[in-house]
Amino acid sequence: MRHVYLCPLRWADMDVFGHVNNVVFLRYLEEARIDFMWRLAPGKDSKSFSGGSVVARHEIDYLRPLVHRHEPVTIELWVTRISAASLTIAYEIKDDEEVYVRASTVVVPYDLEAARPRRITPEEHFFLEEYLDDPEKAVAV
Repeated sequence: MRHVYLCPLRWADMDVFGHVNNVVFLRYLEEARIDFMWRLAPGKDSKSFSGGSVVARHEIDYLRPLVHRHEPVTIELWVTRISAASLTIAYEIKDDEEVYVRASTVVVPYDLEAARPRRITPEEHFFLEEYLDDPEKAVAV
């Protein structure tokens, strides 16, 4: 299963060459990731994903330029790996005809009070498994 986020394009996202600046794509990925991890966290009173997380790595392949338009761009994301203390999210930024970007992010859950990384909870693991592209890539909790 994939999470779908419709991301609006802002005039300020454009660079002097008339297309979305490469740095702005990181912001788009962040918006989609936050929408996925916060709004879709399991359980009404769940603490999942609310304790903080840090990005350990980004990889981005820019496939074609994206120019300003009034329609939002679609960002699909899914989980490609779950370990005991990190997860990898893959993305495609696209519309019906084109894929503009393929990317991935390694996210590490973080305990803000203790100021250190933490393990993925069983509740988070269960939630993430629904979006995992290959169940063999999940480490048991």
